[in-house]
Amino acid sequence: MDILDLGKRARAASFKMGRLSSTQKNNCLEASAQLLLSCSDEILEANRLDIAAAREKGTPESMIDRLALSRDRIAQMADGLIQVAGLKDPIGETIYSAIRPNGLEICQKRVPIGVIGIIYESRPNVTADSFGLCFKTGNAVILRGGSDAINSNLAIVKILRKAAAGSGCPEDALQIVSDTGHETARAMMKMNRYIDVLIPRGGAGLIASVVENSTVPVIETGTGNCHVYVDESADIDMAVRIIINSKTQRTGVCNACESIVIHRAAADRALPAIAEALSEKNCELRGDEASRKIWPDMKAAVEEDWGKEYLDLIASVKIVDSLDEAIEHINRYHTGHSDTIVTNDYSNARRFLDEIDSAAVYVNASTRFTDGNEFGFGAEIGISTQKLHARGPMGLRELTTTKYVIYGNGQIRE
Repeated sequence: MDILDLGKRARAASFKMGRLSSTQKNNCLEASAQLLLSCSDEILEANRLDIAAAREKGTPESMIDRLALSRDRIAQMADGLIQVAGLKDPIGETIYSAIRPNGLEICQKRVPIGVIGIIYESRPNVTADSFGLCFKTGNAVILRGGSDAINSNLAIVKILRKAAAGSGCPEDALQIVSDTGHETARAMMKMNRYIDVLIPRGGAGLIASVVENSTVPVIETGTGNCHVYVDESADIDMAVRIIINSKTQRTGVCNACESIVIHRAAADRALPAIAEALSEKNCELRGDEASRKIWPDMKAAVEEDWGKEYLDLIASVKIVDSLDEAIEHINRYHTGHSDTIVTNDYSNARRFLDEIDSAAVYVNASTRFTDGNEFGFGAEIGISTQKLHARGPMGLRELTTTKYVIYGNGQIRE
């Protein structure tokens, strides 16, 4: 199907979506979850084709992990839809209401954005999450996934469209671009007549391309060079647990730790414990001169390591002389995603929270919690690292816009 035709169908469906009740949307989401579970074999078979093709191309295992589905991961996708169905529908919510001296009642209400375009890579769970959040908020969505996951995405979309149609809802509210060539991505970037906002999810190259070339408004979901800062007063055992979880629980995700910063006063105690624990996980370290004096086995870091999103079992290590230097280093090299401090000093914790310019800033917790599901949103459409409209994990409210509704009784302006 021609991509412009997808846009026309999605635009037409978006007007129908705006008329659905919360009950209708929730019933469809619950039916979609059940159909995903009952069709798990079909999804897994499609996913096996994608994994086989990825391995044939020599794709790193950390990236294959992002691509791979299992019955548990399909169950998680279904559970995400159920959770979204159980959340309060933001559509129709009155944000502001006032009566003017002339008697006009002015209300500001949440409404759907309209048609949302999503260009993403590898992770097929994004397909179900995007559908669920967009559908709950009355939006139509056009998905353009990467070639790595095309078979999985097509199988999931087929099932979700079937569930929508079976629930009496517009199946054209969910569209997928089956052609994964660069031309289709570029075409979506120019479809401002049909797409109201474009959300890129993937690597730095994809995001930069969309931001730089799109005539459709873009919500930038940034890459994740996330930091763990081990403060002078840190509990070293806690720091090790947080770093191991942040770095190694899943390496190919944007909320994984990529950079470790350690206060010099804690480095002699902290770095050997951290390095030993990471070496047991086969994680390579790249450090500055000071850190290599303490742990000579690590490689020498170069300038690009400080700002690198590895998405692999590699981490940079920087030793600093003060909290000021730590904050300066992190704000210079991070991507504005997620950063955490491990400390027992309340004042330092407050300064870190106030002065680190990221979408999510933690005290004594893993960066891996930056996730819509973990934040109680049911799922997420992405993690925005920009500052306009949405920032951080994007749930239901971030997929709405507002309009003013004005009630009068014959007022005219003098």
